[in-house]
Amino acid sequence: MAGIVDVVIDDREPKEFVQLFEDAGAQSVQVKRLDVGDFVVNQRWIFERKTFQDFCVSLVDGRLFRQALRMLKASGHPVIILEESSRDCGKSNVSRESIQGALITLSVFFNIPVLRALNSEELVRLVEYTVAQEDRFRKNAVHRHGYRPKRRRIRQLYILEGLPGVGRERAVKLLETFGSIEEVVTADEEELAEVDGIGKATAKKIREILS
Repeated sequence: MAGIVDVVIDDREPKEFVQLFEDAGAQSVQVKRLDVGDFVVNQRWIFERKTFQDFCVSLVDGRLFRQALRMLKASGHPVIILEESSRDCGKSNVSRESIQGALITLSVFFNIPVLRALNSEELVRLVEYTVAQEDRFRKNAVHRHGYRPKRRRIRQLYILEGLPGVGRERAVKLLETFGSIEEVVTADEEELAEVDGIGKATAKKIREILS
């Protein structure tokens, strides 16, 4: 598979993306409501587009990590692309530390790449480069190093173990108590502290990295 073959664009995205993807060589471009992501490319890649303003707002209202979890559950490779400058977060009163914490959580603990684009044209180029890079990656038989769990429960535990103060044993307790990563992410500090082995100190650290 080389380059962009087909693209499905969420109908809430600006209409300019239809032309931009056609100019990038897409053979088929459809516009319809997507449950996950803003662009589904070659039925393999799920790209979520966020302006920095929306990134900050979704961080404050809790949508950001819920969207990330839905992307992980979907069938495809999730990628988040931040459009515009980080200065656009100024009106949301979100601190630089909070933004950095969210980026760390997404890229390191959730294993979702976060790319940056200055505008819509560059965003489409990033999508094009990503898809083309996959083809070269396969041809050169380059393999990532490290542990990449595939089974659902193992993957869930792997993500939870990345939270501060949470190892395998506590990850198991969290998953058994809340039933899903999404419920862990949305749980408040008191609920987390009640989990066997977590306690107030660890619960506070977890909420700090997720908030």
